[in-house]
Amino acid sequence: MNSTVRQYFIQGITKEGKTFRPSDWAERLCGVMAQFRPPGDTGDPRLTYSPYVRPVMSGGVKCVVVDARLREIEPKALDFVLNFARDNHLQLVEACSLD
Repeated sequence: MNSTVRQYFIQGITKEGKTFRPSDWAERLCGVMAQFRPPGDTGDPRLTYSPYVRPVMSGGVKCVVVDARLREIEPKALDFVLNFARDNHLQLVEACSLD
């Protein structure tokens, strides 16, 4: 495991404690970011999510996990996702997930 890999967890709960809507927000956001892939990735962005921006369920809450290495491919893409969270008052946690 690479201990320098950072991830951001965008939770589908606002800072006021309300569930974020629409209910498919995570899938939509990840779909928009599907084109951003590491070099050599052969996944089709029309059919799969980027390994850097993926939807997950955590504790019954819809979340999006964003790998900070996205900045190496396109800095504006990482800024877009993080600003989406801030603009919508979503809870944002910087952490590292374990495989």
